[in-house]
Amino acid sequence: MKSAEVFNLRLSKGVIERYREFLPVSLTTPVVSLQEGSTPLIPSPWLSQRVGGGSKVFLKYEGLNPTGSFKDRGMTVAISKALERGAKAVVCASTGNTSASAAAYSARAGLRCAVVLPAGKIATGKLLQAVMHGAEIVSVRGNFDEALRIVRAFAELSDFEIVNSINPNRIQGQKTASFEICDTLGDAPDIHILPVGNAGNITAYWLGYREYYEVGRSKRLPRMLGIQAEGAAPLYYRSPIPDPETVATAIRIGKPASWSGAVEAVTQSGGSFEIVSDEEILNAQKLLASKDGIFVEPASAASVAGLLKCTSSVRCPTCPLARLEPESTIVLTVTGHGLKDPSTPAANSPNILEAEPDINDVLRVLKLK
Repeated sequence: MKSAEVFNLRLSKGVIERYREFLPVSLTTPVVSLQEGSTPLIPSPWLSQRVGGGSKVFLKYEGLNPTGSFKDRGMTVAISKALERGAKAVVCASTGNTSASAAAYSARAGLRCAVVLPAGKIATGKLLQAVMHGAEIVSVRGNFDEALRIVRAFAELSDFEIVNSINPNRIQGQKTASFEICDTLGDAPDIHILPVGNAGNITAYWLGYREYYEVGRSKRLPRMLGIQAEGAAPLYYRSPIPDPETVATAIRIGKPASWSGAVEAVTQSGGSFEIVSDEEILNAQKLLASKDGIFVEPASAASVAGLLKCTSSVRCPTCPLARLEPESTIVLTVTGHGLKDPSTPAANSPNILEAEPDINDVLRVLKLK
């Protein structure tokens, strides 16, 4: 085989090609892929030590997808199916990551992409991604829930495909992360912890775990623990939040589109929803970066904050971590790269030290002299 053929072969394994038998595609579906998926499952020694009892904690680092978030898994399927049915354009409401992913995959497919954003509520890095990929962006004076209400009206326009997680093809693609976890560990984890905003991801993971279990590729089902920011926690409080607010912009959602799917995941698995404060989220973000070398956006750190809180003295009796068996396996999804939202940690970090261009002065500033 020629080297070029080997090279192309190595680049042909996005999630559709890897898990085609579990996805709503056929041999004639035009696959639009940026080689998403295959993100690492990274052991975390310090979190494992925090949990104790011989348990092992792993981080599913979704920030290493092509556009820097888990959204790419669902978008490859949604855009491929949109192209298959003959759509000319796609549209989405977004807190940032969906817009970046939709714009990138639309560019790859040659489709027009329209994005409706809540004004002033989007991290700059995510907005710039959508701009650079050529999306047409409309900023509305309202929150994400109002933006999604507008986007739902596009369903009446046949040329447009809505690619938010209300599109079932998005959920189908996102479930592949649970397949990868089972393939890597040899089974499903005992507990899976992830941030919850619009709730499509927890819905997707639970769907994937159930499908793998039903065909015998795993021997157990995990308990699902969904973490929400306390200022945007409709699932925890069991009621929509009219004006959600949190530093974790990606999960600043007051009325999740996948509400029922998230409740089903937690109820069926014997899990729970828990809340963390913005302070706990930012602290977890710093700890994860300084101890594991993994830089994530604030919303991603919610899962780590949840683990830290639920293994502290402030624990809820309904939380799966409160009844943890020794030597359990715990997986945390960290959903997006830290460079998606650099301004938030920058505003909460210490000042950079300054010195003269001289080794002695640098040593003095570092208090090594």
